[in-house]
Amino acid sequence: MIDVKRTGAYDNVQRPLSMHPNKFSLWLFMITVVMLFAAFTSAYMVRSAEKDWLQFQLPTIFMINTGILMLSSITMHLAYINAKKDEIEKVKLFVLATIFIGIVFMVLQMTAAWSSLMDIKIYLGGKDSNPAGSFVYVFFIVHVLHLIAGVCFLIYLYSQTVKFKVHSKNMLQMEMSATFWHFLDLLWVYLYVFLLINN
Repeated sequence: MIDVKRTGAYDNVQRPLSMHPNKFSLWLFMITVVMLFAAFTSAYMVRSAEKDWLQFQLPTIFMINTGILMLSSITMHLAYINAKKDEIEKVKLFVLATIFIGIVFMVLQMTAAWSSLMDIKIYLGGKDSNPAGSFVYVFFIVHVLHLIAGVCFLIYLYSQTVKFKVHSKNMLQMEMSATFWHFLDLLWVYLYVFLLINN
């Protein structure tokens, strides 16, 4: 009888790609979010063809906030790199920095950005509102809601790091957190650029 293990008969057989169930769930969720915002931006384009559509320039605070959020991607990446090196103290520092920057971004979005829109008479609802402005509010409110989820994710990551459950031999939580946070950052950059081009 031929021993297929010794002859290597199975060496060329391709094994199916595998992904951790949690990662798979995360990717499904992100695809759902992409579809949601694709629907929003498509509706924006269709509605902007109407005669009552208001053209206005995005306040500068949106550009500032975009830069702030991009900075959080840098700190998140540094946390990831240090986790692979087992530099746990640096991991905790950069995760905390990412959480802090994310919160700063959300606070500025809901205060300074909101106020700056109202200063140029762009309102969410009411008789003085316009669909163009309402879309902008919806974009950043829904995005902030997802960022809140992202911050909760990072807080959990930090707690796991403190317990020394995040390190080079156990990167699942770090990889998922980094993936989701970078995704949220890129999503906002897309929305900001979309509004700059189409407004």
